Amino acid sequence: MSKKYDIDVQVATHYIEEQSDPEQSLYVFAYTITITNVGSTGVKLLKRHWVITDANGQVQEVRGEGVVGEQPHLAPGESHQYTSGTHFRTEVGNMIGTYLMEADDGVRFDAEIPRFTCYVPGQLH
Repeated sequence: MSKKYDIDVQVATHYIEEQSDPEQSLYVFAYTITITNVGSTGVKLLKRHWVITDANGQVQEVRGEGVVGEQPHLAPGESHQYTSGTHFRTEVGNMIGTYLMEADDGVRFDAEIPRFTCYVPGQLH
């Protein structure tokens, strides 16, 4: 039995060497997120909230409307995929967050974005 409000979030990351500058402690990453509505009612993504932490423990919070300029609506079973980017001052960092969703019946809820790690290849064992 599926839940009425249920969102699955999958993340893939990629280090962008050509935009990074290790001498300036700048490490750039792309992340591709796939959001799937596995619930039984349609939902719209309204806002995002990120907590971004580098290897030195420096935390940055980012809040905003939608994702990459969109507020996608997902019917049950539909997915939305987008790619965005971030940068760190360290070779390793992680991100975690939530999407504020609004179901077609007006109920608002947070969809969890699981913690994921961005790292320069060869930096994690």
